[in-house]
Amino acid sequence: MPADPTSHPPASVRSLWRLRGYLRPHRWALVVMFAVSLAGVGVTIAIPLVTRAIIDGPITRHELGPVLPLGLLALALGVLEAVLIFVRRWVQSNAVLGLESDLRRDLYERLQALPMSFHTRWQSGQLLSRVTTDLSAIRRFSGFGLLFLVINILQVLVVTVVLLTMYWPLGLVVAATAAPIVWLSMRFEKAYVVVSRGVQDQQGDLATLAEEGAVGIRVIRSFGRGDHMARRYDEAALQVRATSLDKVRLSAKFWTFLEVIPNLAVVVVLLLGAIGVGRGALTPGELVAFITLLLSLVWPVSSLGVILAMAQEAMTAAARVLEIFDTEPDIVAGDQQVPAPRGHLRLEHVDFAFPDAPDQPVLRDVNLDVPPGQTLAIVGATGSGKTALTALVPRLFDVTGGRVTIDGVDVRDLDLVSLRSLVATAFEEPTLFSMSARENVTLGRADAAEDDVLAALEIAQAGFVHDLPWGLDTRIGEQGLSLSGGQRQRLALARAVLSRPAVLVLDDTLSALDVHTEKLVEEALSNVLSQTTGLVVAHRASTVLLADRVALLEDGTITHVGTHRELLESVPAYRDLLAADAVVDAEVGDGGAGGDGGGGTADAADQRSGDEVRA
Repeated sequence: MPADPTSHPPASVRSLWRLRGYLRPHRWALVVMFAVSLAGVGVTIAIPLVTRAIIDGPITRHELGPVLPLGLLALALGVLEAVLIFVRRWVQSNAVLGLESDLRRDLYERLQALPMSFHTRWQSGQLLSRVTTDLSAIRRFSGFGLLFLVINILQVLVVTVVLLTMYWPLGLVVAATAAPIVWLSMRFEKAYVVVSRGVQDQQGDLATLAEEGAVGIRVIRSFGRGDHMARRYDEAALQVRATSLDKVRLSAKFWTFLEVIPNLAVVVVLLLGAIGVGRGALTPGELVAFITLLLSLVWPVSSLGVILAMAQEAMTAAARVLEIFDTEPDIVAGDQQVPAPRGHLRLEHVDFAFPDAPDQPVLRDVNLDVPPGQTLAIVGATGSGKTALTALVPRLFDVTGGRVTIDGVDVRDLDLVSLRSLVATAFEEPTLFSMSARENVTLGRADAAEDDVLAALEIAQAGFVHDLPWGLDTRIGEQGLSLSGGQRQRLALARAVLSRPAVLVLDDTLSALDVHTEKLVEEALSNVLSQTTGLVVAHRASTVLLADRVALLEDGTITHVGTHRELLESVPAYRDLLAADAVVDAEVGDGGAGGDGGGGTADAADQRSGDEVRA
């Protein structure tokens, strides 16, 4: 797959051919469809031949006896054709829907397996359009276009041979119409594939804008930027409209030409056929049969434009879907398990750079050792690499140097399911899903007992869920927008606590809580953290106090590790980071009461903060 999602390989028949495996489970349905369709072509040809026999036989000889049997035969053939069409469509619908369902399932599983580096590059709207619009295009062609492309071409060839056999001069007229059709189809294919890809990509961008507008509605309204976002959407929609009109114009020219050619052929055949009947080269029945067969080619030829357009859209869609399937995960699962996990976490000489910026390291030579049952707080300025560090533990990203181990096993050697059952993460920006509060909390442990769920909610101070209209069974809406930021954080924290991990990672999880609620949560969390290994990203001194030790992260490197008090007293950079928090002042003041000069430290911190504010 290209590094940039906006660049893409060209669409071709090979793109569709690579997806042929999804047809294999439905191969017998395909065999039935083609057999029924071929039988339908045979019936279509037989009816005009019966008509010829009626006209040239009993009608010409003025014999009424044979008319009824031949008429009933024609009627039976018409009924048979209707039955064949019904059978073909019934079998077709089941097979095609099964194909789309299988493809959609595999595509979704692939998206789940791809690493964060992939999802940071791709817009959600582009992925959404591939899962919906593109799969529908593949389904339409696989269920309708592919079948009729083969059947219609076969019908044109067979009917042309029959016409040549019946009266070769008129047959040549029909055969001669193939040359301009083939030439124009080749030109149409080259132009249409480009404009079709443009429309599909632009529809993905439009879907992204629509999703952003829905998810970010509170921000948009709070800043009064509704008109601005609407203009952005209108501009993108107008771009899709302009490209779609180009697509329609191209199709209209091609389809019009395909409509004209068969009708011109009918006029020429009718003229030359009448002359042939007048000269005795043709019988009236043969002329009627000839024209009827020729008219049976009008739809196959005129539909060629629709089918070719459908084929181009399907090839483009297949190419877009294969971009996802062809993406090689840069995180490859191991096969080891941790039989009796204790949660001993170590980072050994860890380096890390994001995949799209390999020359800009975020972490450099990070070394940390967190024994089982201990909690380590990570403190650092914005942009120092705290969140990147926590993402390495559950392998949302992989280290570019060194290693991360749990109980002595490199996380890269662990089975991913096993690893992510050992490690639970609660993020600063919690993600909730359009499901019930209970389903959101039990996402990491679906078999949790009711008492365990209630205990996790109590720890996270998320008792507000009981006041929702249907309690825990209340659907909280997409992204949890019906809840406040603090409520979303508490539900996400309850989800992490409920999973009972060996390693609990809290990425500034309490940032949206008020001081009173934060204190209650911290008191409850202290018991949880005493029974697991904790890695806590902290910006508040109150959160730091949850930890047994603190690591100061500066410019991607751990510069100091110690207790909160030790770093306050000996590391000015650490003191500066927490100087604005009243808890720090109280803690340093307590240290001063011990006679170690803590009061002077507090005064210095206060003076430094005041100088920074005045600056």
